[in-house]
Amino acid sequence: MEFEFDDDLVQDEEPEFSLTASYLLEYLFCPRFTYFEKVLYIPEHQEKRFKVQQGRDVHEKVRNMNPGYLRKKLNVVEKQSDVYLSGGSGAFRGIIDEILFLDDGCAAPLDYKYAEYKQRTFKNHRFQLLFYARLIQENFDVPVNRGFVVYSRSKNKLVEIPMREKDFQDLDKIIGEILMVIQKCRYPDPTPYKQRCADCCYANICEKVI
Repeated sequence: MEFEFDDDLVQDEEPEFSLTASYLLEYLFCPRFTYFEKVLYIPEHQEKRFKVQQGRDVHEKVRNMNPGYLRKKLNVVEKQSDVYLSGGSGAFRGIIDEILFLDDGCAAPLDYKYAEYKQRTFKNHRFQLLFYARLIQENFDVPVNRGFVVYSRSKNKLVEIPMREKDFQDLDKIIGEILMVIQKCRYPDPTPYKQRCADCCYANICEKVI
């Protein structure tokens, strides 16, 4: 399924607007985060957010500790790291930590997270992998029916995330909501999770009607 973009936001060669995995994660954190940053152009100043900065500092270290058993355990025949891909004629793009090409002819995105695994996969992690899977499908023309997350704070635990057609349909729905906020300047409802407001750089200017 192709994402729909307004004609006035797509040029002949390079689109004026290009959706990234970061946009997706920010929207899943709170739709109003997307509005303040992408519609009102208020910088987020991530360097002031302790959790974000700490995660970035550790991320590179974790990736350099890629467990050697991965290739054998997952039957990997080829691996590509730090892969920049774009799709939809440049309308969406992202950098994938690793693309694993498996012996069954499928490919799978793998992402490293500075987080603990708490017996369930976080929604934002799952949709980020689905976003990457879309890019892999379009650029390599191979099926992608699963992805993987390595949780560094749980002793580099490897978690497999299956991907079904309904999951991709849910992704398309969320992307449509993001485009409504950015392209139509729609002011969205805030996150229903009040605890997220404590770590939000827009907390002082947001009308938190939750």
